Amino acid sequence: MSEPAAALYAVVSGDRLKLLMERTGTGDGVTSRELAEAAGVAHGTIGALMSGAQRVVPEHKARAIAARLGVDLLVLFIPMERAGRTLVPAQQVVA
Repeated sequence: MSEPAAALYAVVSGDRLKLLMERTGTGDGVTSRELAEAAGVAHGTIGALMSGAQRVVPEHKARAIAARLGVDLLVLFIPMERAGRTLVPAQQVVA
């Protein structure tokens, strides 16, 4: 039996990530390199999330980023799956 796939989370917006980096939960700012190092993710991942080139990360990375910024997970990320169904963020829905 195979392992279940890791839960995925989409960043709410690159602008929100940038704003939270300017003033973290401690009141200090953090650079993308500092955030990447503290959260244990690649520097390029943070840059891609800010620019919109990447929207989705595994749950453990989303939790690490949110924790370093001092915010609850759901302030910055949206779960991409619920009860086994993949969700599509409203920003990606094309009418």
